[in-house]
Amino acid sequence: MKNKILVTGATGGLGSLVINLLKEKTDVENLTVLVRDETNELTKLYNNDGIEIRIGDYGNTESLAKAFKGIDVLYFVSGGDDNQRAQLHKNVVDAATKASVKHILYTSAVWKDESASSPLAALVDSHKQTEKFIKASGITYTILRHNLYAEVIEMLIGDKRQLLKTKTIYLPTANGLSSFVPKKDLAEAEVNILLNPSAYANKILEFNGSKQITFLEIAQKISEIIKEPIQYVSPGLNEFEAQMDKFGLPKNIIEILSTFSLAIAQGEFDHQSDDLETVLGRKTKSLDDFLKETYG
Repeated sequence: MKNKILVTGATGGLGSLVINLLKEKTDVENLTVLVRDETNELTKLYNNDGIEIRIGDYGNTESLAKAFKGIDVLYFVSGGDDNQRAQLHKNVVDAATKASVKHILYTSAVWKDESASSPLAALVDSHKQTEKFIKASGITYTILRHNLYAEVIEMLIGDKRQLLKTKTIYLPTANGLSSFVPKKDLAEAEVNILLNPSAYANKILEFNGSKQITFLEIAQKISEIIKEPIQYVSPGLNEFEAQMDKFGLPKNIIEILSTFSLAIAQGEFDHQSDDLETVLGRKTKSLDDFLKETYG
């Protein structure tokens, strides 16, 4: 008898990739998605594919407990609200416990600095709390600590049109290394785990890209791809924020750019492990190829 799998975050980038891969590898009768909005276009597509739709919200424990009934394996995608994340995640774990879910896969994050002064302090604390909630629940777990998505690169430096205009990557990331991972690689590995969860029972896996890279190297690679010289400038944080404010970026966007840039500069994403390669059975997609697809 196959496990009944429920995927949260099913209308997001990672969750939708997971669902599409699962459709290729198991019967749709084994799949369930959790969504907040029945009218979402992806939700309609899932419904047309015969995938069971369940409505729930991390902020509503009662809706979650109902949605998790009969579920064997829960793919738990972390929420996006730093301030409320820990409580929302506790709701998910409490509901999973109440519904007798057998196995939780949780998308956590990598970190090094656990102090309150870390630029990632709020993010790290919420993930640490969630991991504790899951372990304390008694539910079998697999914790998946993700490095930065490769897709974040474009968010941080702009798309091809913007780079052709500015000819500059302007970001206070210094010489910090990151082990960027394309979402497709994460999705493929995590589908492998979802289809054979017992092999990863009560394990913490660190999912990093096979190679590390700096933004100076990214600038050099993009220069080759678009055949235009792209310079890399790493200003001080105050100067960066002042310039972004001058350009009219919203304060919350400036805060996100600053937070992740500073974390990169301080080596928070400078991690090496072969966990992801082991689960995939291969190296992760090269950043050269990823950048060619993104900026070519």
